[in-house]
Amino acid sequence: MNNILLKVQNLTVELNGEKIIKNLSFQIFHGETLTILGPNGSGKSVLLRTLLNFLPYEGKIIWDKKYRIGYLPQGLNQLLTRNLPLTTEDFFKLKPSAPERKGIIQYLSMVGLNKDILSRNTGNLSGGEFQRMLMAWVLIGQPEILFLDEPTTGIDLGGGETIYSLLKKIQQEKKLAIILVTHDLNIVYDFTDKVLCLSRKDHTCFGPPHKVMSPQKLEDMFGMKLKFYEHK
Repeated sequence: MNNILLKVQNLTVELNGEKIIKNLSFQIFHGETLTILGPNGSGKSVLLRTLLNFLPYEGKIIWDKKYRIGYLPQGLNQLLTRNLPLTTEDFFKLKPSAPERKGIIQYLSMVGLNKDILSRNTGNLSGGEFQRMLMAWVLIGQPEILFLDEPTTGIDLGGGETIYSLLKKIQQEKKLAIILVTHDLNIVYDFTDKVLCLSRKDHTCFGPPHKVMSPQKLEDMFGMKLKFYEHK
């Protein structure tokens, strides 16, 4: 039985005359988490948006079938809502597929938030609360695949690890596939099945993180010396 969820073949993306992604090929399987790593400007968000069919490209992007997609774009944070009279309940109602209040409460519970948060202004939530709220918001459409672009931006390391732990739990319960862009190298080994490395110099790697993320590969990818600690 073919268990391939997504196959990408010879993908090239050119924007404003510059090739951001060149001749990229990889594949992932159902239920896997793919983490896309790389320095700023290496094409991580461009790749995510291309997979979502937001950008023109050359090559092939082959999905097993049509899927319900959940997408959390980069930059969706409290700074956008801080000065707006927008409660959490108002925020959920902006989504066309939002259920009634009882249904929203169920999704909030799924990410460890209680119903009291519905009456609070989104700008007054803590960074961790806001990111959990966004997770509930993106899960409302019952997606089969989650696309997450820097989901822990604006929260500290401990809060980021908590968000990833939550994602892993949800993935296992809902049998989701996750395609994730992040800078958080520390979470890759625990939360990722496959890692795709991008850089401006075409140093790419793809595969299980323990096999492909060597100190030399990380230095090639980020263009600088890095200290590498292996935790067992």
